[in-house]
Amino acid sequence: MFRDITLDDLLVQKQREPHTLIDVRSPSEFQESTIPGSINIPVFTDEERAEIGTLYKQVSKEAATQRGLEVFAAKLPTFINAFKQIETSMTVFCWRGGMRSKTAATVLDLMGIHATRLSGGIRTYRQWVVKELEEATFEPELIVLNGYTGSGKTVLLHRLAKDGYPILDLENLAGHRGSIFGQIGLIPNNQKKFDSLLLSEIEKVKNCPYVFIEGESKRIGKILVHPFLFDKKEKGVQIFIQLPVEERVKIILEDYDPTTSPEKFIEAFNMIKRRIHVPIANEIEQALAENNFEKAVTLLLKHYYDPRYEFSSAKEPHFSNIVIKATSVDDAYNQLIKLIPTF
Repeated sequence: MFRDITLDDLLVQKQREPHTLIDVRSPSEFQESTIPGSINIPVFTDEERAEIGTLYKQVSKEAATQRGLEVFAAKLPTFINAFKQIETSMTVFCWRGGMRSKTAATVLDLMGIHATRLSGGIRTYRQWVVKELEEATFEPELIVLNGYTGSGKTVLLHRLAKDGYPILDLENLAGHRGSIFGQIGLIPNNQKKFDSLLLSEIEKVKNCPYVFIEGESKRIGKILVHPFLFDKKEKGVQIFIQLPVEERVKIILEDYDPTTSPEKFIEAFNMIKRRIHVPIANEIEQALAENNFEKAVTLLLKHYYDPRYEFSSAKEPHFSNIVIKATSVDDAYNQLIKLIPTF
C-alpha cells in the first residue's frame, strides 16, 4: 500500500537524493501552475476531465466515478509504462491529494511500482509558497542591468548564466518581456506559476554574494514582483547599458522575429497608437503594413519607448551608478565582466 508524504518530508527527500515529482492532473492544469521540476502524467486529459465533471454536476457522483473508471482503465497500459521509465524514487500529486493521485498511487502499487502521494496536493504546496514569499528576505547584493528597450539586457543575463554567474531572469519566469509587445512569441505565466518558479530560483542563488537581475518595473505582464525583491533591486548596484539605436533595433528584431506573426505587432501597436504624436503614429502604422519592421521599431524607440524610459528614470536618483557605453552586446559584456571583481 502506498503512503502519503508531507510537503516538509518531500522537500527534505528532494535535497537528499534524486526524486521525481509527477503531476497527475490534466495538461491544462499542469500548464497553469505546478511544482517546479515536475513532469505531467495525467490521469485524464482536459476533455475527459470536463466530461467527468459534467456528469458529476448534472447526473451524480456515482455516474462520474463509473465513467472515470472506464476512461482510466482504457489507458492503463500507457499510463503504467510512463511510470516504468522513471528511474528515481517518485511522488504523485493532484490538486488536493484526492481521487486522482490516490488512484494513480494505488494502481502503481498494484503493479509493483512504489510511489508516495503528496498529502494535501499542490494546494498545500501553493500555501507554502505564499507563506515563504511573504516572509522572504534576499541576502545577495543585486547588480541591476538597466538600459533603453533593446539594449541587450536579457542577452547579457543569459551570457552571464552560461558563464556560471548567478542571475534571476524575471522576464523568463513571467513568460513576458515587460512591454506592450512583451508576450509576442511567449506564453505568459500567471502569478501562481511565477511565484513557484521564483521561489525555486531564489533557492539556487540565496547563498551567492551577488546576483545579476534586470531593472524591471513592479509589474511584468500580468504578474507583480514581490516587495522584498523589488525593494532590494532598487537599492542594488545600478548599471546602465548604452548601445547605438541601430544595434538595439537589430537586437529587438532578432528577439521578436516579427515576420512570423506581423498581425500581433499591429494589434499591440494599436493599443499604444493614441499615445504617439499622430504623424509619427501614421508613419509607424504604414511601416508595419509594409512589413518594414526595422523602420517601425526605430520610430517606436525614438518616439515612444525612449521618452517614456527617460521620464521614469529621471525620478530615480541612483539610476546611473555605472554607465557602460558599448558598440555592441559583445562589447558591453566584455566591459561588464571586467567590473565584476569590484562588486
